[in-house]
Amino acid sequence: MKCLVWDLDNTLWRGTLLEDAEVGVADDVRAVVRELDARGILQSVASRNDHDHAWQRLEELGLAEYFVLPKIGWGRKSDSVREIADELKFALGTVAFVDDQPVERAEVAHHLPEVRCYDAAGVLELLGRPEFSPATVTVDARRRRRMYQASFRRDAARDRFDGPDEDFLRSLELELGIRRAGEEELSRVEELTLRTSQMNATGVHYPDEVLRGLLTDERHEVLVTTLTDRFGPHGAVGVLLVEKNEGAWHLKLLATSCRVVSFGVGAIVLGWLADQAARAGAHLVADFRPTARNRMMEIAYRFAGYAEDPCGCQADLAPAEAGVQRLHLVPRRTDPPSTMKVTAPSLTGGVAVTA
Repeated sequence: MKCLVWDLDNTLWRGTLLEDAEVGVADDVRAVVRELDARGILQSVASRNDHDHAWQRLEELGLAEYFVLPKIGWGRKSDSVREIADELKFALGTVAFVDDQPVERAEVAHHLPEVRCYDAAGVLELLGRPEFSPATVTVDARRRRRMYQASFRRDAARDRFDGPDEDFLRSLELELGIRRAGEEELSRVEELTLRTSQMNATGVHYPDEVLRGLLTDERHEVLVTTLTDRFGPHGAVGVLLVEKNEGAWHLKLLATSCRVVSFGVGAIVLGWLADQAARAGAHLVADFRPTARNRMMEIAYRFAGYAEDPCGCQADLAPAEAGVQRLHLVPRRTDPPSTMKVTAPSLTGGVAVTA
């Protein structure tokens, strides 16, 4: 599950707010909310109540921060659940709903059969259910709710901004970090190679054990990119896998999250890598496997100057797999981007780069 939508009266809290303004939340229910949040499962509210009164009570209870896009009013619960899923861009099959009233669960199940519905009496059992127990909880998963909340504020700022896109990007105070992956980032790196398809150059999934082996290979660089701005973190948004040979650096994988395409992250990362290779006096050779979904990645490579030019620098590279194109670039030193600060390591043994 990606999101659990809570009813309030006699579900999240004990009692009915309209009858008792001092309704409370049991400690074990509060623990469920916090643990689901720690597992990266978003939570929201679909409740028949006066919005201002209910939200104020959630704030007083110290729980308001855990719920995104709450729908508190007098409409149908199924409409509220659908709106939450649509605004989060989640498939209905990844959303769950918990309510103490059988008629409310039946109403949601009738109109949204993909949504799983749970009786409030079983709230304490949710943490033990497999659908709420991800096999791996990544660094980004633990802060997923805060990342979504930051994205809502960012989108609102974009809607209010009157000016060129480049000026808006500068106003965000973007900071792109590129660093060598460590043990903590490996699960997120694997997740990016598995889930990213539109901005994945090859579509190859690198499992955890393969990545761990490459971390100790001095010829390989496993790099993870992160993005932050004045609203908060975007989290880990990209991964690069580079094999450094004497005459050519082999870019085996480049994948970036689709949610940062509008910030130009892919182009900036390619520019940074070209600058590093130019400092080393090495050509760049990038693997690209065209698919029905990664046309944007091909455009990024072509715009950066990569082409299918035969070059002797590729002589020491392993043969390309079937369906994989080898794109070649003679790199040049590049200027830092004007829209964000970049902090990155030196791949040539020099000092770290900050621009």
